[in-house]
Amino acid sequence: MDTIMIQKLKQELSKSFAMKDLGPARQILGMQIVRDRKTKKLVLSQEKYIQKVLRRFSMDKAKVVSTPLAMHFKLSTKQCPSSDDEKEDMKKVPYASAVGSLMYAMVCTIPDIAHAVGVVSHFLSNPGREHWNAVKWVMRYLCGTSSLSLCFGTGKPILCGYTDSDMAGDVDTRKSTSGYLVTFAGGAVSWQSRLQKCVALSTTEAELIAVVEACKELLWMKRFLGELGCAQERNGFGGEAEITRRSDNHHPSVWRDHFLDYANRLKYIGRVLERFNMKNTKLVSTPLAGHMKLSKKMYPLTREEKENKVKVSYSSVVGREAISWQSKLQKCVALSTTEA
Repeated sequence: MDTIMIQKLKQELSKSFAMKDLGPARQILGMQIVRDRKTKKLVLSQEKYIQKVLRRFSMDKAKVVSTPLAMHFKLSTKQCPSSDDEKEDMKKVPYASAVGSLMYAMVCTIPDIAHAVGVVSHFLSNPGREHWNAVKWVMRYLCGTSSLSLCFGTGKPILCGYTDSDMAGDVDTRKSTSGYLVTFAGGAVSWQSRLQKCVALSTTEAELIAVVEACKELLWMKRFLGELGCAQERNGFGGEAEITRRSDNHHPSVWRDHFLDYANRLKYIGRVLERFNMKNTKLVSTPLAGHMKLSKKMYPLTREEKENKVKVSYSSVVGREAISWQSKLQKCVALSTTEA
């Protein structure tokens, strides 16, 4: 039945486009496709593309390393070139081209470098020598793993998601990184490593944000497979991150950093109150009283009222978002109370 539908589709396309049937696909966009009919396996590989990239940047004979990004790399904007000599020196380095080549390999068949590529891509506008060393480290990792490939058909046709996150991994913004990987029929079909949009205040919050992103992807893929006639009974989660989540990071440095952040916030609040002469004012128990029904009808109408408004630093107070709390509509529609 499937063969008949494929032939019919080819005939319909050939009416509108000049087509030539070359048989089963063996290569597409730098990816090699290998089919093993006897064992019912499908393999996707980018070994030739990776070897070409390594030769292009003279890294094909580099010393092999076992991890995509070593722990001693603490990349930040402080390592960006500041003097004219440093900037002139980095102009000779093909940083953007190398990161782009690695990013294409990561998107297609190499999910294990997703985090490393995400980190080095933050400094495309002004990379430093340490950032370039991190890129070369990723290439050294690919020297030893270029023959690895995605293999499908070794497992059951069931979606399974794995997710995890770090805690304040970004040195500059203190944001955490979410990562997930979804497998189907034994091979990875979707993966992502991305900075979270907000600053998580605990490891539990960071993990929950990562789980929500993974659930979104699983729901979309579940519906997509349902349209293809491969309905999923349930979403499977494995690895460290599950729906019920407990904090797994109690390192003292994490709590020390949280305390320092909290102390800085208190200092900032004190400066704001002093600036607007509110340090010794009478305290209230609620942020906004129930009798305050604010509306546009309360806008100043007379000239005196408008002049008085100019003297009040209203926008300076309301517009400040440096304090770590806010109340605003969410940009997307939450699918559950947990996600909201």
